[in-house]
Amino acid sequence: MIKALTYLLFLVSFFAIVGCTATSNYDEKNIDRLAFEIEQLGPSVSAEEASRASYIAHTYSLQLAKEYNVTTSAMAHNQLVVHGLRKRGYCNHYTEDLSKRLKQENFRTLTVHWAVSPPAPLRIIHHSVIISPRGGTIDDGILLDPWRNSGVLFYSKPQDDERYDWRTRAEVREQLLLDAEARDARFPSD
Repeated sequence: MIKALTYLLFLVSFFAIVGCTATSNYDEKNIDRLAFEIEQLGPSVSAEEASRASYIAHTYSLQLAKEYNVTTSAMAHNQLVVHGLRKRGYCNHYTEDLSKRLKQENFRTLTVHWAVSPPAPLRIIHHSVIISPRGGTIDDGILLDPWRNSGVLFYSKPQDDERYDWRTRAEVREQLLLDAEARDARFPSD
């Protein structure tokens, strides 16, 4: 009985989440707005490169969602990947593919970063792309998150993102290792 109720609750939750998918259309105004924001990152940023980066970020995010066969919300799609019903579509897949695509452009005035938000209570680790002026840090850039809205690009300054705490991969890896060592010291396996 409890197993049946748990399964029923899972199905109700799953279909409630599935109904929360974003539109798959991109808007030329959003592309122009992001291009402007990228260009405003610094005087050395090329307007042409900012425009190209924005266009690629928006259109390639949608292309990836189609390639990953995303038909649900991001969290529901993750469950499809977990259960083998889809091959790709986790946030790190979007980050890997979008980073690779943006780096193919060989931007002279922009740098592409892989950023990570560490696990937190009720939140798993999250990966995304940040684009900054050449030589800048993730704090100097703009977050490009195609996973959050199932292929429809979310963007903001990393520090303005209220959902995640963006850091470098190295910083998060170091923190996770320290956390694991502390946990192992408290709970030895012997």
